[in-house]
Amino acid sequence: MEEDEVLLVTRRDGTESAEPSDLEDEDEEDPEEESEEESTEEDEDSELDERGRPSANRDAPPRNLIVPRGDPTIIPWARELGVDPQKMHVMQTSLFRLPEEERALKALNQPQPSRKRLLLPTNLSRKHSRDSDGEGLRADSRQRASFAHDIEPEPYRPSRKYARVDSSASAFAGREGAYIDAGLALGRSFRVGWGPGGTLVHLGELCGPNSSPSSSANASTVKLSTVPLISGVAADASAQASRLLSHHLSNTVIEEDADGIPFANPSPKLTFASFVSQFPSTDQSFEPTLFRLGHALFDPIDFRLDDIPDVQYRHRIAAIRRKTELSKWLKTAVASATDADLRDGLDLKWDRIVFTLLSGYHIERACEAAADGGNVKLASLVAQCPGDPDFRADLQTQLEIWRQERIDAHMSEDVRKIYALLAGVADTLQGSGGSGIEQCADVDLARGLDWKRAFGLQLWYGLPMDAPIAEVFDAYDALWKEGLSSVAPPAPWYAERAESTDSGWKLPSKAEHPDALYSLIKLLADPACNLSAILSSFSFSPSPADYRLPWHLYILLSRCLRIRDLADRDTSVRRTGDEHDDDVEGHSPSADLLANSYAAQLEQLGMIQEAVFVLLHIEGSAGRAKVIRELLVRSASKLDDWITRGLVGSLKIPMAWINEAKAIHALRSGNVYEAYELYLSASLYDAAHDLAVLELAPDAVIREDLLLLRELFEVFDGRPVTGWTERGKVFLDYAHALTRLPQLRDSLVENNGSLNADEAAELDQLSRSVPKLISILPDVLPDRTDVRHTAAAAEMTAQLVRHLDQIRPLAIAQAQIRTQYFADSTRVRNIHSTMYERFIRTIEVS
Repeated sequence: MEEDEVLLVTRRDGTESAEPSDLEDEDEEDPEEESEEESTEEDEDSELDERGRPSANRDAPPRNLIVPRGDPTIIPWARELGVDPQKMHVMQTSLFRLPEEERALKALNQPQPSRKRLLLPTNLSRKHSRDSDGEGLRADSRQRASFAHDIEPEPYRPSRKYARVDSSASAFAGREGAYIDAGLALGRSFRVGWGPGGTLVHLGELCGPNSSPSSSANASTVKLSTVPLISGVAADASAQASRLLSHHLSNTVIEEDADGIPFANPSPKLTFASFVSQFPSTDQSFEPTLFRLGHALFDPIDFRLDDIPDVQYRHRIAAIRRKTELSKWLKTAVASATDADLRDGLDLKWDRIVFTLLSGYHIERACEAAADGGNVKLASLVAQCPGDPDFRADLQTQLEIWRQERIDAHMSEDVRKIYALLAGVADTLQGSGGSGIEQCADVDLARGLDWKRAFGLQLWYGLPMDAPIAEVFDAYDALWKEGLSSVAPPAPWYAERAESTDSGWKLPSKAEHPDALYSLIKLLADPACNLSAILSSFSFSPSPADYRLPWHLYILLSRCLRIRDLADRDTSVRRTGDEHDDDVEGHSPSADLLANSYAAQLEQLGMIQEAVFVLLHIEGSAGRAKVIRELLVRSASKLDDWITRGLVGSLKIPMAWINEAKAIHALRSGNVYEAYELYLSASLYDAAHDLAVLELAPDAVIREDLLLLRELFEVFDGRPVTGWTERGKVFLDYAHALTRLPQLRDSLVENNGSLNADEAAELDQLSRSVPKLISILPDVLPDRTDVRHTAAAAEMTAQLVRHLDQIRPLAIAQAQIRTQYFADSTRVRNIHSTMYERFIRTIEVS
């Protein structure tokens, strides 16, 4: 090796060592690897410094300073640039910390003890990084092109303050009985949640995000609050729900699906008309009005158009007939509001009466009112309403003449409204303006009318008779949404009669949740509208949790009539067949949520059978079975014989589900044996087996009731029970051993110490099985906090040892059993029997 190829490296103690320049050649071949190694080694050195090792000498000369000795023509780099070598040495030392890197390289060449190291990715870069930025051990270290370039801050990554731990490692393990602190006792699983019948379980007080509670929350007090899920009186809500659900049940087939779970399949015969028949014809409340509107819009109607060959004509005629049905319904729906306006103004003038009657489409009564007021000509015009296009055009021309000549200023507002309706103007009638005595302002025809009559003005007068319902709906919709006139928004029925509605809920604004009647018309007029957009509870009731009518509408429109469906329906999976064309297509989580919400209302009213019937409409088999069984468990105390017969007979609910619910209720009530029998009736053998082992068997052992032990566990023999051999069968073997060992002893005494072959084989088998039985008793009765388990295990051990010592004293000693249930008296007796048996055998041998 040449002398000028020697790399001089200064150690900490000032000595010099020479290393071949092959390292430099390797570095030239792979400069990135050198950078990575130096970065890693520097980080390791930094760690060593933090642990208390002496830091490197920063004043030592740099290790990569090549000293040419053989060739005098080689000039050092600092001298070539005209820089002071000492100054260059100081700059290199302060910037690159070369002594630390040299020490790290030396450490790599020495054998290192095996220890865990943090391995960083190979793409780790140290370009312009500083330990002060915390980049030394980061795999995603920040970089910058130059010192003038600012480093972008890293995104904020919040640290996890909580982590899931096992139950055994939880701080709350074993403190479930600390009822003085509910937050501690229930801290692992407790949160605000719903209980049976709309009961809300919570800590502290219920309050909104912007409200201030009157008192602070007490973590030691669990509160139960009943949240009303219905509006109005509970008795009325129960009667209304029972009437609709009884009719629904009579038109529904309940059968098992492919998974063997009962499922409710509504019949196509279930229509709006069938629900209308459940109400008296004189009932003009909201509920029958809703079903009558559905009948007018969606029910299949035989228009007797089969003789018309042209499909286009048939559709046009059907649309006109459907509009006629809507007009009949609307006239009936607004009749009460029209009569109320007439009753409130008994001293009204004839023009006001005529316009009020026209707003309710009472043409004949309006003619009579105009004639009674001495306006025979106007009465003849009203009689031609709504008139043909020529009739409307003539009246519009007349109105324009009056406006231009400012004659409308000398006419009453109601007279102008009457002529405007006859001319087909249903929104705003323009006035001639002017000032003084000839001042005439514009007139909004729908001012002071409810939304249904404002919609009726467009339906009866604003558009031609053959205009489709969609155009009528759009005309009204544009008026109230764009604010072109004082048209009333489609407020729900309870908002129109706010003085008579006693609701504990904070009601939304009128336009936020439109009337359900308006939503049904929109469903027909807008093909893009789905059920999810119209089934808001506030559209039907002042209670946000009242889903009775939305659920019935969903069943009718989606499952029976197939008009429209919910937005989240998964149509990629279809379950249609030749025999059942009305099967559900795909799955809709909103449909299941709707059924659950309605069932919760019925559960709060105590209508268990009706709630189960609603839950039978849930589409997923697993979810349907789960929610029904949970409902039965919550309502187990109400499952008397009458309700049970209804659930099993009419709704095809398996009796095993009911027995399981009753068993859980009995167990919570402390009736363990009743729960055991109910679990057996429900064929839930694992649950019954657990009760028998942990609750019933210890009492039977302590009372020495071997017959009861056999009765408890013989029912499980031969059945698929988890842990039967290691748990329940132990008690059967115990009862058998305590029965046969005394019998074998008596036989041994009677036969002068001899047994026949069968009895001898049985005794040998018991001599081997009884010690094993004693050794596994601690695992069979593991609860050390239950004194019954400890007492039963000790009693079983003592009895088995005592009876076996009387026949085979050496069996226990030879088995070398180690158990904590050996009492001192039992151990002394066993030692005495063992020693006596060995003494006798010694004498016999000698």
